Amino acid sequence: MNILVAEDDDDTAQFIRRGLAELGHEVLVATNGVEAMQQLSGAQHELAIVDRMLPGLDGLSVIRQTRTAGLAIPILVLTALGRIDDRVTGLEAGADDYLIKPFAFSELVARVNALARRKPAPPQQQTELEHRGIVLDLLRREVARDGAPVQVQPREFRLLEELMRGEGKVVTRTMLLERVWNYHFDPQTNIVDTHISRLRSKLNYGGKPDLIETVRGVGYRMAFDD
Repeated sequence: MNILVAEDDDDTAQFIRRGLAELGHEVLVATNGVEAMQQLSGAQHELAIVDRMLPGLDGLSVIRQTRTAGLAIPILVLTALGRIDDRVTGLEAGADDYLIKPFAFSELVARVNALARRKPAPPQQQTELEHRGIVLDLLRREVARDGAPVQVQPREFRLLEELMRGEGKVVTRTMLLERVWNYHFDPQTNIVDTHISRLRSKLNYGGKPDLIETVRGVGYRMAFDD
């Protein structure tokens, strides 16, 4: 297989590269998240091993952007963060498996082989999200409502994207902090609420109905018809 290893620790990266190459795989190493994203976007890799704590662009952001771009490549997260919530966050970001450092190379190989045996999901062709007149163009990163453009900031776009992908389910403030701001701690501010308020004012301009519901004490969701 053609495998991408995104790992900034040179010793670890070369250890994995040599071991997989000895098994007949073609291995390319990326040392930061930006390089990894470029490789995933432009090369024909069949599997990726991604360290979570990459410089430039962290591993979870690499995974999310890969999935947003519609790439169905199997991804194994390699990280020293081994708590249950860390693993859950990695899997929810779009990873297929999670291996904790330090690791045995034999287990890494077993997990790589298991991912290779899985039938790949069909490519994601979705380039737009739509909800009751609100349209997100995921390629141009533009928003429109009832055919009229809505000028939003990048964080506001990401907030709206997360809510619309939730398809009416509640997206908690903690989830939004992690996915939009990459915060894995409570910043002790109302940053989410402030941005939601600005987003609402732009979407509801001209007296349009508010389609973002507040679930008190939890988070937000998109409003659906009764």
